[in-house]
Amino acid sequence: MAVLQGFLSEDASIHTRYDFNMIRKLTHGSLWLILLCLVVPCLCQSKPDAQQQAEAHLRRAHQLLNADEPEAAIPEFRAVVALEPTNIDARGNLGVLLFFQGNYADAIPELRDALRLKPDLWKIQALLGMAERRTGDNTAARADLEQALPELREPKVSIEAGLELIEIYTASDELDKASMVVGRLRRIDPENEEVLYAAYRIHSDMARAAILSLSLVAPNSALMYQAAAHEAALRGDTTGAIRDYREALKLNPKLPGLHFELAEMLNSLPMTSASHAEAKSEYEAALTQNPFDEKATLRLAEIAARDNDQETAYRLFSRALQLQPDDPAANYEMAKLLLAMNRLKDAEKLLEHAVQLDPTNAVIHFRLSTVYHRLGQTADADREVEQYHKYEDLKEKLQNTWKALDFNPEKPDMFDSGKEK
Repeated sequence: MAVLQGFLSEDASIHTRYDFNMIRKLTHGSLWLILLCLVVPCLCQSKPDAQQQAEAHLRRAHQLLNADEPEAAIPEFRAVVALEPTNIDARGNLGVLLFFQGNYADAIPELRDALRLKPDLWKIQALLGMAERRTGDNTAARADLEQALPELREPKVSIEAGLELIEIYTASDELDKASMVVGRLRRIDPENEEVLYAAYRIHSDMARAAILSLSLVAPNSALMYQAAAHEAALRGDTTGAIRDYREALKLNPKLPGLHFELAEMLNSLPMTSASHAEAKSEYEAALTQNPFDEKATLRLAEIAARDNDQETAYRLFSRALQLQPDDPAANYEMAKLLLAMNRLKDAEKLLEHAVQLDPTNAVIHFRLSTVYHRLGQTADADREVEQYHKYEDLKEKLQNTWKALDFNPEKPDMFDSGKEK
């Protein structure tokens, strides 16, 4: 039998006892809603015999909960409430039990009364908001969940309450507010699958709404063509993306980011002298437009390295790292150049920083293992080889999943294992 902090209070003198298996039966898998068995003083009794009767019913209710008989405990808690209307323990327990039964309408007044008696019961307020939503009272549910969510400290409680609030926001097309909540939940539990799916849906809907609005406000603008190009790129239609980027440039050659995005599309084509030259020209145009464009600087450095112009490559890689020291790609590419220059210790330092920034990148682990091997650090090299195989295997599994779903959220880049390591 586990002993946890009370659902109704953070006061160390108030505790909840519950059996985890019983809770799972009641909630059909919910992991955070817990029953209340609080021992608190009676707040208003005028007759000693009534107080004694209430205490007897409360003890019996506790016994039934300990015996995994929650339904039988409900009448006992009702009896306590009838005798002592201000008994928070009985009110809260009764409300939670009724909620778990799916009897939201009856649970609501009990939860509200418990909250009225002690307004800082944030978990109770979150549960109340859920009950209100499930009875169709979205206005009250929204108010309670909005008030409770910032005060919740337990991750599972926050996730459950946040997902309920997201449903309310999305139903009223308040995607900006839903996005703020899902961002909060992702910080709490970055690997929660329900939260990740909610983030995908919200941001997909926001993107569709934005491009629809843009098409109505400025249907023939450079930005509309830029957006169309971006959508084409996501679909893998490189030719269509390049066409739309060029149309956008005709309309507004000074549009921020446009030269770089076109260069990226050109750079993804099979290497020819024409595409190579045009991509380089567009990266240079991007850098002329914005001398602090770290990505354009990095791409030009990569082109220089590919053309065996080590001096230019070194200067541009150094500039990219000055602009963005924590770009793992810049650290990795500069390390490759330093390796070619036989500056092993300098390359080691950059690769170690890169692997800290992007620890799941198999290519960085592979390159770092090579450096360690050349430095005679055999144990370190073996460790990095193990990490390389670990993340390569993971990537292969992901690719198989995406292939089965006919879906690929990633665009291949310089970290793709298919490229030279």
